[in-house]
Amino acid sequence: METRTFVVPNISCGHCTHTIESELTDVAGVKSVNAEEETKIVTVAFEAPATWEKIVATLEEINYPPANEVALQ
Repeated sequence: METRTFVVPNISCGHCTHTIESELTDVAGVKSVNAEEETKIVTVAFEAPATWEKIVATLEEINYPPANEVALQ
């Protein structure tokens, strides 16, 4: 399983986080999604058939493109 953590600058409210979580959960292979309104940070855990490219494409399609990944300490 792969986990990616990244910033989504377009997050501005709880509806945004709910949309991101529900849309990404619908991608086959996505196991968990956590989007935080305050930090604009999203963490996604996934495995095949999901790919990072599919996740990015889904985020771009719903107008929440990822800006950059976050380095975990």
